[in-house]
Amino acid sequence: MMTYDLILRGGHVCDPRSGVNGVADIAFEGGKVAEVAPQIGTSAAREEDVTDLHVLPGLIDSHVHVSGWMGGAAGHRMLALAGVTTALDMAGPIDSVMQIAARTGTGLTLACIDYVRPGHTVDTTNPEMPELEAALARARASGAVGLKVLGGHFPLTPEASGRVIELCGREGAHVAFHAGTLDTPQNLDGLRQACELAGGQPLHMPHVNAYARGFQGPALLEAYEAAQILARYPNIWSESYLAPINGNSAKCANGIPESVATQRNLIAGGYSADIKGMEQAILDGWAHIHVYEGGVTRLETGETAVAAWREAETDIGMSYFVNPADTSITLALLRRETGRFAIDALATDGGGLPRNDLCERGLALVHLNALSLSEFVQKTSAEPARMMGLSARKGHLAPGADADVTVIDLDRRRPVMSFGGGQAILRGGEIVGKGTTMVVPPEGVAAAHALGLETIVAEHGSFRPVHHDQPPS
Repeated sequence: MMTYDLILRGGHVCDPRSGVNGVADIAFEGGKVAEVAPQIGTSAAREEDVTDLHVLPGLIDSHVHVSGWMGGAAGHRMLALAGVTTALDMAGPIDSVMQIAARTGTGLTLACIDYVRPGHTVDTTNPEMPELEAALARARASGAVGLKVLGGHFPLTPEASGRVIELCGREGAHVAFHAGTLDTPQNLDGLRQACELAGGQPLHMPHVNAYARGFQGPALLEAYEAAQILARYPNIWSESYLAPINGNSAKCANGIPESVATQRNLIAGGYSADIKGMEQAILDGWAHIHVYEGGVTRLETGETAVAAWREAETDIGMSYFVNPADTSITLALLRRETGRFAIDALATDGGGLPRNDLCERGLALVHLNALSLSEFVQKTSAEPARMMGLSARKGHLAPGADADVTVIDLDRRRPVMSFGGGQAILRGGEIVGKGTTMVVPPEGVAAAHALGLETIVAEHGSFRPVHHDQPPS
């Protein structure tokens, strides 16, 4: 008699792509979804009673950080605890991401784009096309699926920023732009400029609320304006987050914070944008240092935080409470005249940063009847899977799909169980997953295998950061 590997019984399955929204059993076999039915009569090697829980396609966080530059090894553990099964690291550096994934994996599927950073991956703030072509080739050979312009932190000239997007469009590489250039800051003006610099090429626009923090006018009006700007660009795919904190580097060089965003946040709090202002901001509780403890990262201020910052020789993460709820909630809910969401997905900009809150805050909107559970799944699984070129295997629970599942306690807004490829990642709130599967371009397979990592090959052009109703180019 045939038996399945695993059956989850009696949970409320919510899978908008498959049109399933009700109590059902779901069976796994060979790492794939084998059957979804009101009642499965076949037995399994292992069965889990998930009565009164909700069974969702595995959560996909399309903006995280799990590198030595930002996020670190804590990220894999923090993502697993948050119920995430697949994630996209949005900066790299790719070598660090891959090495950490090989050492500390918790069963996730992970992709990465590499940063274009002056003095690191390119020589100057105005790299020409040959240098950028070489940077993309290196990134792909190391396992990255594309590039990111870190305009808010380490800006390039407008011309160079446009060249990165042009190159990635031509070569079928994923590209994201943290808006901001040498002549335009990270705000609504930077968002407008970034959209124009894309020149009609596909572009991933991250954390839209970072450009609408009320620094130029009322935050709510800025949120509406950001959505109106993006509505004019069907070539641009966007995500926003719900956390009140941002994420920065606290690293200083020659007495000045290296990141332009860190400098701006110090000034916004009334502090000087130098090492003395940074220390005072930490002591006063305006700047929060990311302290690693018990396998996760938490926020700390005051003398303890200053000590950690000094011990790290300033090379440590930090956050500021600069994201107004007016913006984050509005952008999560806004719709266009067509009925589609103004911002395509909910992400966290988390990973090793302490804001992995897709369940905690996203499901709060479900409790408020602001989002249906199906809409939550659309923004946190189905749509990110489509953008990442994974919709044939992830973002839904139809038979044949990867057995990626997040089981949530909706009343408590928290994950209690998750699986990646049929293997347990989280069980009873405890991490049991091992290893990492990297989504890599064909050139990056050897680098991943050399580290002992499993791979999913992303053919060039498979990532498609455009509105979901845009036909293939």
